[in-house]
Amino acid sequence: MVEFVGLSIVLLIPFLYFFLAVFSVQRSAFAVTQAAREAGRAYETAENEEQGLARARLAAQLAFRDQGIDAEPELRFAPEGADCGDANPGDGAASLEPGAVFVVCVRVVTSLPGFALLGPGFADITLNGQFTVVVDQFRTDRSGTQP
Repeated sequence: MVEFVGLSIVLLIPFLYFFLAVFSVQRSAFAVTQAAREAGRAYETAENEEQGLARARLAAQLAFRDQGIDAEPELRFAPEGADCGDANPGDGAASLEPGAVFVVCVRVVTSLPGFALLGPGFADITLNGQFTVVVDQFRTDRSGTQP
């Protein structure tokens, strides 16, 4: 009986922690992917670029809340073909001009469960999500740059 309890504690607790850590990282990965997709769609369907930026930020925040992430999403609009995993994928490439193509990048830094008690940045993981937005070329130009 003692051996069973001893082995259960030695094996079960690390096994349980491993699954909690994997599920926490997976939840954050789902959040950044969903946030990038929803932010891109919200921006692309807006009436103008200012409204699009506000809608994109709100959509990313809602996607994070949907997955139970309390952190604030870092939202960027990069040029077509940019890698959101780069330190600086670019910013300000969003446009509502017909035929415009850009990438929505969402980044969040999350820590493994329990490691926040040991200090900030001890076991942080950076997760990136990206979504390519293609503005329909037959849409009305809503970029505000019309003559």
